Amino acid sequence: MTVHVVNRRRTTVAASHPGALIADVTSRGPEPWVRFSPFYPHGGIPVPYSPGVESASVEGIWQALKVFRGTGIDVGKLGVTSMKGLKHTVRKHGEVVGHRTGVEGSELLAYEQARRRIYLPSYRWVLENKLADLVGELREASAERDIVLLDYTTNGEVENLSKPLSHAALLRTHLTGEWPWAL
Repeated sequence: MTVHVVNRRRTTVAASHPGALIADVTSRGPEPWVRFSPFYPHGGIPVPYSPGVESASVEGIWQALKVFRGTGIDVGKLGVTSMKGLKHTVRKHGEVVGHRTGVEGSELLAYEQARRRIYLPSYRWVLENKLADLVGELREASAERDIVLLDYTTNGEVENLSKPLSHAALLRTHLTGEWPWAL
């Protein structure tokens, strides 16, 4: 069977995919699928390049290590468990100059490198260590019927920097054994 990634705002999902298991994996999705959201506070997620430092969520790591012109990182984002108040906006903080390699790191990573070296390993760690049971359920279901993963964005190309990266697309590659990015 096939695993599809579809925009959550699309109104014809069920009609377009009859019989499919539809899983809204956004922060607004129902249990248990909401657990696939990068905002979900699993806790105990290792922060890349930061031995002994953990985050509540993948999004907490991504936002904590983001550096704006004139400001440093915000380690407070690592402890956010409400799935709210995580985003740092350009409107409020100015231009993003990169992502720091860990809480004590000195190297700044460009956007694509930060996706590859911070976001991808963090999200995959969650899939393998916090969500293995649900990943197994989705794999079993996909043997019998199509799976539709709902997300706000559908971009699965890490190198496409013009659009946000879809965690549902990353989940699809993990489910299908196509995860091409080394840890």
